[in-house]
Amino acid sequence: MNLNRRRLVWQLYPSFLLLILLVLLAVGWFVSVELRTFHYRQTADDLRARAQLVEHQLKGQISDSRQNRLKQLVKQLGERSNTRITIILKNGRVVADSHENADQMDNHGQRPEVLQALANQQGMSIRFSNTLGQSLMYVAVPVSDGGQLVGTIRTALPVSDIDDTLKGIYWQLLLGGLVIAALLAPICWWFSRRLSRPLELMTAGAERFSRGELALPMEVTGSEETARLAEAMNRMALQLAERIERAVEQRGEIEAILGCMIEGIVAVDNDERVIRLNKAAAELFAVSPKLRSGRPIQEVIRQAELQRFIRQALSQRGPLEDELVMHGPKKRYLHIQATPLMGNSDERVGVLIVLHDLTRLRQLESVRRDFVANVSHELKTPITAIRGAVETLLDEEFADATGQRFLQIIFKQNERLNALVEDLLDLSRIEQGAIQGGWELTSSPLRPVLESSQAACEGLLQQQQIDLQILCSEQLKARINAPLLEQAIINLLTNALKYSDPGGQVVIEATELETQISIRVQDFGCGIEKEHQHRIFERFYRADQARSRNLGGTGLGLAIVKHVAQAHRGEVEVTSTPGQGSCFTLLLPTG
Repeated sequence: MNLNRRRLVWQLYPSFLLLILLVLLAVGWFVSVELRTFHYRQTADDLRARAQLVEHQLKGQISDSRQNRLKQLVKQLGERSNTRITIILKNGRVVADSHENADQMDNHGQRPEVLQALANQQGMSIRFSNTLGQSLMYVAVPVSDGGQLVGTIRTALPVSDIDDTLKGIYWQLLLGGLVIAALLAPICWWFSRRLSRPLELMTAGAERFSRGELALPMEVTGSEETARLAEAMNRMALQLAERIERAVEQRGEIEAILGCMIEGIVAVDNDERVIRLNKAAAELFAVSPKLRSGRPIQEVIRQAELQRFIRQALSQRGPLEDELVMHGPKKRYLHIQATPLMGNSDERVGVLIVLHDLTRLRQLESVRRDFVANVSHELKTPITAIRGAVETLLDEEFADATGQRFLQIIFKQNERLNALVEDLLDLSRIEQGAIQGGWELTSSPLRPVLESSQAACEGLLQQQQIDLQILCSEQLKARINAPLLEQAIINLLTNALKYSDPGGQVVIEATELETQISIRVQDFGCGIEKEHQHRIFERFYRADQARSRNLGGTGLGLAIVKHVAQAHRGEVEVTSTPGQGSCFTLLLPTG
């Protein structure tokens, strides 16, 4: 709390008192000035009237020849009226004065009031008199005889008499002002409290609201403005209580959802500090779910690959996903996704990491691969034995026509089963190679691989009388595993030949794009319906079941092509129009 702050009442009360005192001082000053001006004006008027009375009594007697007579009359008039009276001739010489010897007085021709009177005006001035030793107010009126100005009559009174009178009035004004201030002080205190009390009540109410006591509204008192403010704060408290209750409910729902999720959730801010992680993530990384937020991710999760992924996600604006392998007491496979966390002002405040534990799925896939490989190897021996026995029986002549026909069926189905086992072994071999560190890729020309694939399918080409065109530059190279890529091209070319009409055309075209190498195998046969195109790379999936079996397919050719593309860190695409043909495209990275 700031110690220099004061309560509002102690700011208002002294201010009101000071304002009252200033008003009283201003009124007192104004009244005193007006009183002083009024008394001076009244005194001047009085002196002017006395001068005119003296002029009336001395009319026709003002001259040098009657100086003695004038002195006696002026002295008598001055004593009776308690006024200093001075007779001054036109030349400024004093001929009579009621208080001093006129013969010893200076020439008064340059006195301000005398100059004004000699100018045929009524003159007035206030100044210090050297003769009497005090300040006097002088009033002079012109005196004429027969229409000719002969001099002036000047009357004077001491100003100290006026000042003494004013001092008494000033003391009365001061005393009256103090009495008024004393009477107004309680009123000022009451008014100050009336203004500050509603604010104090609102302050107390706001403090209650800050402590979370929103149910008790503040008292609505005071003026219309403060009452409206109190009502607005009460409405604010009510709305805030509702929002807090709703936020608590939503928080509880979010906590329940996050707690029930099997996916790990980790929220990280832009400084790589943990905002939140759920129970699944805590169990996954063996940390406490009650971990305090704000700790660096490096302290919470000691997984270098995950930290590297988080930094990469923070460095870009869009979503990001990857698969990570966590090494530790138990090896785990994770599919990880990152999505930007946006604040209220559409600014990114961090990233949300979603972790899918694929360990069980990878184990099941491994079991499946091992099972397929083992079963395929085990089936290879009896299939070979059956094939040898059937071939022997077909070479013998003891079997009749019916027996020969059944032997031919057995031989054909054995060949089909053998092709299926061979494809399963190839697919298992490709998967095992990808898992055990990946296939070795070298920069090699593509045209020899395409020509070798053509040679492998030469018999089918002649049987179908298909015109095959290879469009590929001799200089075009890519990082490939030649035998593996050749197997994929053979599978695509075999499909294209089988589903093309006799005498048709198939085109193999390899071109270099900006960041990829494109290998297209296009036929102009029956094409593939759109609803089947997204599934034809699945194992054993057939777009046309009956025709595929008649043509001798195993349903694994395109699955092998897909895995070969993945082994080359590429992908395979298909575009097809029913009745116009299909185009399969292998996209391989250039680097």
